[in-house]
Amino acid sequence: MIKDTKLLIIICLLVIFAGLSLLWFGLRPAKIKQVVSPIPQVSATPKLIGEDEQVFGIGGEAVLVSKVVDGDTITLEGGQTVRLIGIDTPETKDPRRPVGCFGKEAANKTKELLEGETVVLQKDVSEVDKYNRLLRYVFLSLDGGQLLFVNDYLVREGFAQVLTYPPDIKYNEQLREAEKSAKENKKGLWGSC
Repeated sequence: MIKDTKLLIIICLLVIFAGLSLLWFGLRPAKIKQVVSPIPQVSATPKLIGEDEQVFGIGGEAVLVSKVVDGDTITLEGGQTVRLIGIDTPETKDPRRPVGCFGKEAANKTKELLEGETVVLQKDVSEVDKYNRLLRYVFLSLDGGQLLFVNDYLVREGFAQVLTYPPDIKYNEQLREAEKSAKENKKGLWGSC
């Protein structure tokens, strides 16, 4: 009887351990490399990309960027504003604050990358922030059929720092690694400010 009980306890512990291992390793979001390839052409007309039709294995919406507000905020064709998730660039537009160190450079880089371009927006958990801006990760198609994860790029090159608000933390670990690299290499704001 005791032998059967011990065996049952061992089996239960193994099942629990296996289940926790699957939860830990199986539910972590896959890292998206800064540049991956190839990408199918995305149209300038917004198009929802569902679970069965994904660009680079990421779900999202292909949209045209009409204007860059600042380093971490863009406006889409049609007027909807998007705040890039997980990052914060120095201020350039807030009338209550002075222009932040490296703010103009960050805004100019985002403008150079995104203004007039078609991008793929990916939602995390939240739809909008308290200012009714869409909260999204942004992916840009590059020449040669590659895809740039813009949020990561801006952090990795020192134009932005990591700023996450749960529950939107899907790429938090990747963005923190990008920030660590930018700090170590004194890129952008980490070398100038």
